[in-house]
Amino acid sequence: MVTATSTPQPQKPSRMLSVDVLRGLTIAFMILVNSQQGYRVFGQLHHSDWNGVTLTDVVFPMFLLLVGVSVVLSTEARLARGATKRTLAVQIVRRAVVLFLFGMIVNTFPFTDLGPHLSHVRYYGVLQRTALCYLAVGLLSLLPGWKIKAATAIACVVGYWALMRFVPVPGYGVPTHGVAINDPDGNLTAWLDRAIFAPSHLYEKTHDPEGLLSTLPAIGTTLLGLLAGLWLRANRSIEEKIRALGWAATALILAGWAWNAEFPINKKLWTSSYVLFTGGDSLLLLAVAIYFIDGKRIGRKQGAEHPALYMPLLVFGTNAITAYMISELIFGASALLPWPDDGPLRAWWGWLAANVQAYGMASLIFSITVTLITWLAVYPLYRKRIFLRV
Repeated sequence: MVTATSTPQPQKPSRMLSVDVLRGLTIAFMILVNSQQGYRVFGQLHHSDWNGVTLTDVVFPMFLLLVGVSVVLSTEARLARGATKRTLAVQIVRRAVVLFLFGMIVNTFPFTDLGPHLSHVRYYGVLQRTALCYLAVGLLSLLPGWKIKAATAIACVVGYWALMRFVPVPGYGVPTHGVAINDPDGNLTAWLDRAIFAPSHLYEKTHDPEGLLSTLPAIGTTLLGLLAGLWLRANRSIEEKIRALGWAATALILAGWAWNAEFPINKKLWTSSYVLFTGGDSLLLLAVAIYFIDGKRIGRKQGAEHPALYMPLLVFGTNAITAYMISELIFGASALLPWPDDGPLRAWWGWLAANVQAYGMASLIFSITVTLITWLAVYPLYRKRIFLRV
């Protein structure tokens, strides 16, 4: 005869709806920005040309910060289900590899221009950087305590500044002595990318916005999310958590703005001042989302896991990588259709460019179109509660 035991089971950590909603908003904005066409884009949907920051420049750091928060939430959930840290480490490595390969697919689809020697393949990219950041932060999350994570974040940010400030750049000299610290071609990040790859492999030929060395401070951004996630899981009231996030956000914004005078905020180089400034912006937005969605429970009925108010953003937020992949592959897929002018999407853009007088508005309408098509493609997964994970 089998009898039930009273052994207590670990409680599964509750899911934070605010994180899914904010992730959905971030992915929607990423798709909107990446789908812009032509040389004139709509206002703040344009990255800063070099030094400086626009609203668009905060989007990728926001995504990486949420990756860090999600690492904490997912790790706790798996440990609660009985997974070992060794098992989690293997899963983290596997997922990072798959995510990196997804990035390569995005860069090469529809595989018609690869050539026999892969001479024009871009190995860097958004998903590749995300994979490297996830790998580093995911493995680090398995170590006990928060101090080593905080120390690593500081090392990434300060260490990157030291490299960019004091290491001589071959052919240019020491930064701030004959060459600007953020010189577009005469910085250490750009030089290293050119030393590794031929110009045809780099997004901007002489440098790449997702280059190898600048992944180091991007890991720092993701670690800010990890530390925020650890704080959100602390045994504190939600008011205390929100208040602390707000103060931390304010301090980071002020520190990043102050550092800007010596090491200018620059998204394409992911400068240390950029890490602090955009990290503060992201934490502030996270605090606001938690306050209204998890704290005040605005638009949430008791027991409702997927409130209708947030459904449009949850479609993207619960299948973020899938949505991003579809949005990036949609151009190549459209070009494969039997349609003149290189596919229906290009034909639609041609019509907009020719008939909408405000060029920036034409680009905005087109990017909204791509975002809506992507949303419609992902919605059936959300409706059936299918959440694809890497």
